[in-house]
Amino acid sequence: MRARDFAGPEDVCFYLGVQPLPPAPGDKLGLARSARFETPVHGLRVNPTPGVSGWYIWAGEMSEADDFFEPTHAAHVHGACPLALPFLSLPPGWRFLTDGHLVDVWFDPDIAL
Repeated sequence: MRARDFAGPEDVCFYLGVQPLPPAPGDKLGLARSARFETPVHGLRVNPTPGVSGWYIWAGEMSEADDFFEPTHAAHVHGACPLALPFLSLPPGWRFLTDGHLVDVWFDPDIAL
């Protein structure tokens, strides 16, 4: 699929036939610095907890370093990593990979709790 096929997060969910679960604007997600400047952008969502959306977003190789993911409010993703916006309403267990033109989205049972 192509990224331009989706105007917003609900479009991706509708296309995939899943119930949207958008993060609240004040919810935080883990955003790697690399996702601000590099492509392709990867994302995965684990179960949310109060105040935490469950999203982890990065580009390049993921690291185990304690400071790899920076806590970022979901409301700030539009400026920090706009490529991730169309996918943020996907429920836990979903992953995405996009370079801004092509998109791959899939369910990963290993991260769905």
